[in-house]
Amino acid sequence: MTQPDILFIVLDTQRADRLGCYGYQRPTSPNLDQFADRAVVFEQAIAPAQWTIPSHASMFTGLYPTAHQVTQSNQMLGADVPHLVETLGKMGYETVGFCNNPLVGVLDNGFQRGFEQFYVYGGAFPERPHFRPDSKLSSLREQGQRLMHRIAHPIQNFFGRSELAFSISLHAWLTPLWANFINFKGQNERSVGDLVHYLERRDANTAETEQPLFLFLNLMETHLPFYPPQRFVDQMAPYMREETAARHAQAQWNKEAYRWAAPLPDGLNETEARVLSDLYDAEVAYQDSYLGRLLDYLRQRPNADNTLTIIVGDHGDSLGEHNYFGHAFTAYQELIHVPLIMDWPAQFEPGERIATPVSTRRVFHTMISAAGRLPAESTLSSTEVRALSLAEVVRGRDVEAGTAYAEIYPPQLRPRHRTPHPRPHRTISMPRHAPCHRARQPQTHPIRRRPR
Repeated sequence: MTQPDILFIVLDTQRADRLGCYGYQRPTSPNLDQFADRAVVFEQAIAPAQWTIPSHASMFTGLYPTAHQVTQSNQMLGADVPHLVETLGKMGYETVGFCNNPLVGVLDNGFQRGFEQFYVYGGAFPERPHFRPDSKLSSLREQGQRLMHRIAHPIQNFFGRSELAFSISLHAWLTPLWANFINFKGQNERSVGDLVHYLERRDANTAETEQPLFLFLNLMETHLPFYPPQRFVDQMAPYMREETAARHAQAQWNKEAYRWAAPLPDGLNETEARVLSDLYDAEVAYQDSYLGRLLDYLRQRPNADNTLTIIVGDHGDSLGEHNYFGHAFTAYQELIHVPLIMDWPAQFEPGERIATPVSTRRVFHTMISAAGRLPAESTLSSTEVRALSLAEVVRGRDVEAGTAYAEIYPPQLRPRHRTPHPRPHRTISMPRHAPCHRARQPQTHPIRRRPR
């Protein structure tokens, strides 16, 4: 069998329990639900960490955070750590990324390594693909875009590695600046449109389609601040048009970013709880509306049957449960239980649901195993990669026996002032059960930090 095309979609801050395919009763995700009906749904997928950087690092390396040691925004994946994109590139894949999260697409943390093309939609100066025929005007625009990106890049990285700058950015008067001008949530709908256009152009060129394709897409729609289009607000929170208190709650929470991570001693009041929950649903519904365009196109692609599509959440979000908001400090199910849906028509029967708990770090092994023979210079074990592939769980064989870990690393713990001490044990978190076991820590890799 020829190597499959691989599409890796990360839904940032997406809770599993707010999707219809995971039992939610509100119509937030009709397109994703339809996709899930013909795919494999992992009902108990557990994120390896509760926020973006350590969770993405786990999915890009197949390692738990204690092993890859990238738990903060001023840390970098070590060159000796196997990297998903670099490995696929050595296996013959064309590698292309469309990223809306600046923590993944802008910071110098090693996530962008191995991409032949990487388009960033978050940050002060997004970099989009240019589809128009070459012209002097488009060439000048592209050069200007690259220049502005080079100027802005060190400034944006400074906010990623400076705790003082990060703390200052949380002040209410600065939040609208970085949320809007600095494009914190990216341009999600536009990135999906660009990705579809990229696929259409590539599929029309038969010479290009001879090479297998790896595509990465990160969407940030469900992350605060919440500004869904009005039609989705009307669908999920129609009272917002009439209730001044509801609109005030939205405005207050959208600008007071420091509250996104702090504990809530008194919890949310009734209006806040209703507004934030409903606006989150509105963002989920908006995301689903344009994600549907991509999912529809995937079904009609020439290589549709031999395309592995993985849709996964990097972490969830607290919406006031347990007197917490956001995703900084806790490991409750709202944060670590995420969607994981996998489609590969040539290999999997449609409509299967897997109740076995699995770690989402195993998407790494799944994609590498699907791509075929490892490159000769790889330090990965082909036996281990194959055994940890989620395809084996679908076939009824799980070497981890339903065990999944979630490790909690609050952002900005001044790691540059601490000596990392990998722990020999972990606590196991199992769905519907309290933490109940301890297990040995696997092989670790040395930490890497960017020079100050």
